[in-house]
Amino acid sequence: MKIDLTLHSFTMTQHFRHAPGFDAYAFVDLAERHGLQGISLSLNDINFRHLGGTEPGRMDRLRARLERSGLSLEIDTSCTEPAHLRKMIGVAARIGAQSLRTYTRHCGTPQQMAEATVCDLAAVVEIASGANVVIVLENHEDFTGPELAGIVKAVGHPFLRILYDYGNAQMVLEDPEEALMAVLPYVYSVHVKDHVMVHADHAGVLTVAGVPIGEGAIPIRRITQILLHHGLRRFTFENVWAYAAGIRPGRTPQKGVVLGNGSFRWQEPPFDPNHIVLDVSSHSAKALVRMEASALERGMRWFKDELRGMGCSGGW
Repeated sequence: MKIDLTLHSFTMTQHFRHAPGFDAYAFVDLAERHGLQGISLSLNDINFRHLGGTEPGRMDRLRARLERSGLSLEIDTSCTEPAHLRKMIGVAARIGAQSLRTYTRHCGTPQQMAEATVCDLAAVVEIASGANVVIVLENHEDFTGPELAGIVKAVGHPFLRILYDYGNAQMVLEDPEEALMAVLPYVYSVHVKDHVMVHADHAGVLTVAGVPIGEGAIPIRRITQILLHHGLRRFTFENVWAYAAGIRPGRTPQKGVVLGNGSFRWQEPPFDPNHIVLDVSSHSAKALVRMEASALERGMRWFKDELRGMGCSGGW
């Protein structure tokens, strides 16, 4: 079966920060070299992060570059506040993005956060529909699968869907497969990534740490098979080597989760920085760029091989 494989700009975080001349256009070039069909670009700060600026002309030039190459685009923001989302829906429409990823920044109990998020999203879904931009709400370390599905069901609009992240359920101590089964009817897009768990004895707090795809504990093969069977044909590769996050306060293990087992098995020291980095400040910019490039190459090769083994094909 033919699928589209795309690349998320978070994959090259250290390059955007430290590699001279690495910008959105260099990132597009990278996606093309890997034979991919599109990109996801983080615009998640006041200067639109990996776009590098907010000028309309900058958006227009990137759109033209992608159209020349036939590459699709998804963009990322955060916050569900209606004024912000209205602005970003306009950005998505101008730059040619088919979807706008976001997640909540509300605080409180999960129920309070969910109720506020529902109100926010209900206020903008018709605007998204008019702009032909799908809002995708990510399980971004805040909600369990059932909680996220409940938000989308409560809004009840075809232009609000879910972005399922292969690893983010772990930050709320939820099994990644359990999270997927809860959100599966609403999944529009995905972030493919890999994680390991690091005990508080070695990281200060119980930590989820990113590793090159194929080198961690996430059941990537099984999750991908479920998504393919469900009909998903677009997968976004997101290398999160050198990313680490603690468990959300107040969360306790969900159904089937036993710390130290399965997807939550411990990564034991010593920690090879080519595999896992808990503190990026302990490495030089040059080393971070070099190791990130290696993590991308290893992970991309592994995931493409897995896809081929599942009978998938594409320009890659």
